Amino acid sequence: MQKTIIAAKWIDGFWDRWIVHGVEKDDISSIRSFLVDKESWVETWGALARSWAERAVSLPAAEAETAWRKASLYYHLAQWIIPERNEEKKEWLLKSLQAARIADELSPLETHYVQLDVEGKTCFGRVRLPVKAKGAVIIINPLDSTKEELFTYEDDFLQNGFVTVSFDGPGQGETYVHSGLKGAAGRWEQFIHLLIDWTSSHFSLPICVFGTSSGASWAIYSSGHPKVRKVAAVSPAFESKEIQLPAYFVERVQFVSEEKGSVWLPQLERTTFRHPVLLVHGKRDTMVPSEHIYRLYDRLPVGKQLLEFDDEGHCCNYKLHYIRGYAASWFQE
Repeated sequence: MQKTIIAAKWIDGFWDRWIVHGVEKDDISSIRSFLVDKESWVETWGALARSWAERAVSLPAAEAETAWRKASLYYHLAQWIIPERNEEKKEWLLKSLQAARIADELSPLETHYVQLDVEGKTCFGRVRLPVKAKGAVIIINPLDSTKEELFTYEDDFLQNGFVTVSFDGPGQGETYVHSGLKGAAGRWEQFIHLLIDWTSSHFSLPICVFGTSSGASWAIYSSGHPKVRKVAAVSPAFESKEIQLPAYFVERVQFVSEEKGSVWLPQLERTTFRHPVLLVHGKRDTMVPSEHIYRLYDRLPVGKQLLEFDDEGHCCNYKLHYIRGYAASWFQE
């Protein structure tokens, strides 16, 4: 936990993910120097979340929806720092879920809360419906993220006419906290196949998959499923001796892993790919070297595309809005 706080306090790039997912830069600047331990982190982000919730009450519906989503994101940040599955984490996660549901109620688009069983335990998901659906996009969240964090992903695909399907998988968010289901590579393989089959059984639409970082790795793995049409993968993570994952990330993942010492990524070198993949890479990515991306790209099937950005790092954070729009168009080709 302390490694995470040190990274947050001193490494500017730590915040890129949160900024592009909706956290205000001014909010980060106002509290960053006060983040010294778990208590200060939780109290500070909790207070900012309450501020956004209070602000939402007097706003028109569209603006109130945005404010509630920010409140949900900030409550998510409060629980995110707590790696253990305990009552404190559960309480903050519940506040995040409640704020997200209020935002959903204010939205003109329909939202359904759904469940999927993996090894007898419940995985929790959300499905949002556009006015007129052209297809369905399964959003695979990075390992230390939750479905509520990536609402901007949902918004972009919804605006392009896609149903969005987003679940907390094993070791993530609501699934980990409420069901106690931890992450493991084999369990995630089951989850991915069950999730695609679930989506296929509920929607008679072309199914595409989108993921970033570790979520991108599992998105590429899903390209081997016969019911998937296309996949877009941004900065897929690899488990390799040549690649050093951030220390704070490795430390955090151990709490939610069934097998210690593993970050439960798919073995892509052993995976058979079936359907086209849009592979996205930032050339300043210090976690995933370009040569790994190029070797993977060479193995992908016909119909593949490589989209690169000279000035972006891991996850191409500041190009994500453009990438999601590009992927939505490519999915429809």
